[in-house]
Amino acid sequence: MVAFGKKLKARQIQEWQAYYINYKLMKKKVKQYAHQIEVGTLERRHVLKDFSRMLDNQIEKIVLFLLEQQGLLASKLAKLREQHDTLEQQPEISQITELREGYRVVGYDLLKLLYFVEMNAIGLRKILKKFDKRFRYRFTDYYVKSRANHPYSQLQQVFKHVGLGAVVGAVSRNLHELQDCQGSYLSIYDPPALPLQDPVVDSIKAAVDRLTHSTNFLNFMAQHALIMQEELPAPAEEQIDEERYHYVSLLLNLANTFLYMVNTYIIVPTADNYSMSLGAAATVCGIVIGAMAVAQVFSSVYFSAWSNRSYFRPLVFSSIVLFVGNAMYALAYDLNSLTMLLLGRLFCGFGSARAVNRRYISDCVPLKIRMQASAGFVSASALGMACGPALAGILQINFKIYKLTFNAMTLPGWVMAVAWLVYLIWLWFSFKEPSRDVEENNSPHASDSETAEKNTLEKGLKQPLLITSEEQQEDDEDAEADGSEEVSQESRRPATSIASAYRLLTPSVKVQLLIYFMLKYAMEILLSESSVVTSYYFSWSTSTVAVFLACLGLTVLPVNIVVGSYISNMFEDRQILLASEIMVCVGILLSFHVIIPYSVPQYVCSGLIMFVSAEVLEGVNLSLLSRVMSSRLSRGTYNGGLLSTEAGTIARVIADATITMAGFLGQSQLLNITLLPSLLICVISIAATCFTYNSLY
Repeated sequence: MVAFGKKLKARQIQEWQAYYINYKLMKKKVKQYAHQIEVGTLERRHVLKDFSRMLDNQIEKIVLFLLEQQGLLASKLAKLREQHDTLEQQPEISQITELREGYRVVGYDLLKLLYFVEMNAIGLRKILKKFDKRFRYRFTDYYVKSRANHPYSQLQQVFKHVGLGAVVGAVSRNLHELQDCQGSYLSIYDPPALPLQDPVVDSIKAAVDRLTHSTNFLNFMAQHALIMQEELPAPAEEQIDEERYHYVSLLLNLANTFLYMVNTYIIVPTADNYSMSLGAAATVCGIVIGAMAVAQVFSSVYFSAWSNRSYFRPLVFSSIVLFVGNAMYALAYDLNSLTMLLLGRLFCGFGSARAVNRRYISDCVPLKIRMQASAGFVSASALGMACGPALAGILQINFKIYKLTFNAMTLPGWVMAVAWLVYLIWLWFSFKEPSRDVEENNSPHASDSETAEKNTLEKGLKQPLLITSEEQQEDDEDAEADGSEEVSQESRRPATSIASAYRLLTPSVKVQLLIYFMLKYAMEILLSESSVVTSYYFSWSTSTVAVFLACLGLTVLPVNIVVGSYISNMFEDRQILLASEIMVCVGILLSFHVIIPYSVPQYVCSGLIMFVSAEVLEGVNLSLLSRVMSSRLSRGTYNGGLLSTEAGTIARVIADATITMAGFLGQSQLLNITLLPSLLICVISIAATCFTYNSLY
């Protein structure tokens, strides 16, 4: 990863160079402050005052130039408006074409200005983060709140691009009106809006979306997927993405995600009865359910490595293995073999291609729709989680064909085997393998022509805003301090092993992974033992358990809508994180059976509190994780998505093993014994969260 200071210098618009944030000077000033405080020649309060004044001066320089450029754009638009009014009286094709070209020129000037704002916003966020880290002080919170909420705030101009919206609207509306829309009296303000076909309008829209920093539902959902992106990717990446993208192939990846989640949870309501029908204890359902997760620990690694070379072949292999695994699961009943049952579930786990699904979205989906695709990945997972138990509740029939038995226990296996066979046929004829030579041969190269500059602006502004991390900051410091190309090259390389990936994890990242482990453990305990617990305490039938689990799964999307659209805009992520952890702990405590008779309302309410809080916690946790994880973990086999998947999978394995081992003490003790580790891990994660964020801020 090239140091941000060098990137900023390289990507500056030369004629505006004097108006960018002086990132290099401010970074040196932070180091100077640290040295002066260390030797005792300067007090902390003087540092805060001096640094605030320096930031104010930098922001004022940026904002005054921004207002000047907005005025120039407004003047150009006013002149074009006069020409537009004249043409409405006497329209001529040649003059209309000339007028549209004039609006396009203003559009490209607007793109340059948006790019200017973006680079300065990145620099401000980065220098504030560096200051907080160096001095262990919540300076960012103080500075942003005190400046952004002030009636004369200049910071709003940078972070909220105040005023640019009017220019964007004028360019978009006039280009739209000049398009060939004969017989239509609709404008861009009338629903449904007509498609904006002019490329510069699409580029402006993408740029504004990138600059909009407020959290929304789609962004919140996308961060669930933990599909990581590098900071400021090369402009050529968008062209590569367009060449590699295939809509049906994306649908096939999302279908794979959905079917796998259905496959995971479809057996949960009947696993205890299936185990007992084969002569085992009901609590052996923990091993049966967890066998899939055990295999997934290993499959995630080889599928992640395989996706470096191909996407089609891993998906074909996954489908075949899952078909065989589900057939084995279903045949275990007629063969009266618990071994066959467990092997079938292991095979299903070995077919887990979620690493491939994530990687395909990260590598082959264009940036402009990558957020939607990531949100689709999460939605497909949530829908599969709800559909699995619901489908199990429907499959309450019993018949035989020749020597094969079809009942509530075997039908989930047969249904999923058929589903994977149909999927395999669809995959074989419809999937398009992305071209690998595009990725290898394309490299960004500079051009002095006006067209190249416009293309760079269009594509560069579609890139995501900088995702800061402590590791990235360390890389920046090393690269700039040494001025060495070798350091820069080394800081770009992906992790080559689990050990090297682990060394890239900062304390805050480790805490986030611990939280992820905790919530997956608690959720797995709740879901996997539900059939045994409800059967023992309430004598629930399989259908009732299936309805309960399906209802839990159906809360995922509504909860994410509420959190992503409302709660995350009112509170900081850290506050939501800690509150969610505490609520998970409350749900666990309410689930214990202590003195009073255990009732359905107690179980359902405590389970709902635990599950919903864990869902909120997962979204916020992965959101924070995507921001603090090293950019070196955004690619390669051992990436951030793999690490989070492994943490969650290992948690599920341990939870399912806990259920089986606790079963030896009897079903009457199962609930409390399995909840104790959940409570302990939850308390530890809360303590780690408080300690980590207090030390960082």
